[in-house]
Amino acid sequence: MTLDVAARWFASEQLADGVVRLWEPQVNEWLQANAFWIAGSEVDLVVDTGCGIAPFAPELERLGRDPARPVIAVATHSHFDHVGGLHEFDERFAHPAEASSLADPQPSVALTTDRWDPGVLAALSEDWPVPEVLVDALPFPGFDPSKHRILPAAPTRLVGEGDRIDLGDRTFEVLHLPGHSPGSIGLWEEATGTLVAGDAVYDDVLVDTLPDSDISTYLVTMRRLREHPASVVHGGHAGSFDRSRLVEITDAYLALRG
Repeated sequence: MTLDVAARWFASEQLADGVVRLWEPQVNEWLQANAFWIAGSEVDLVVDTGCGIAPFAPELERLGRDPARPVIAVATHSHFDHVGGLHEFDERFAHPAEASSLADPQPSVALTTDRWDPGVLAALSEDWPVPEVLVDALPFPGFDPSKHRILPAAPTRLVGEGDRIDLGDRTFEVLHLPGHSPGSIGLWEEATGTLVAGDAVYDDVLVDTLPDSDISTYLVTMRRLREHPASVVHGGHAGSFDRSRLVEITDAYLALRG
């Protein structure tokens, strides 16, 4: 298969609550995850960083981020479609249950599925057809999807339920939302009703069959999210949604697995 080089790797959109969403259009839907940038008056916040195929931090500067302002990068969990650019940042926050995976990422994360762990591949293929190559373009000439790897990015701070991340004019509270993975977290800003949820909840098929997933724990998280007062949810995949859609998604999951 011959792939063209993409003119620009990331796409982005400015959302109403001061959040910028970024994603990688050339990445197959299996892995096309969201990343978010929130500019604070004193500190910027980055939540997840894509697959690491193209540099992430320079994209933020192209979007207008002041490189002189400090930035905190938060990993909602350690799955490689969310942490590929985490190593580019000096301040890296994550839940303790994800720390070892970030410090020593699995080697079998190539962008060709013939090199994937059979258990992971089998779990994901229950919901989607299995593609051979997970990108439809290259970030630069000579890039080999089969040799892509995630670089180690050990957390510089471990965070959990109730911890707060202060940006100066905005503050986010950490919510521990396990199930998709043991250390999945979300970030909640009560003042704006904004929840950045990672893969705990998003508007697509929710994956709960990975080796580190736990359905019984996920059910507890879903019941919690169903009662959560978020007015807007930025999930780890697909578009953002409101509280009524959050209730629909959680109800559907509880009906399926509960």
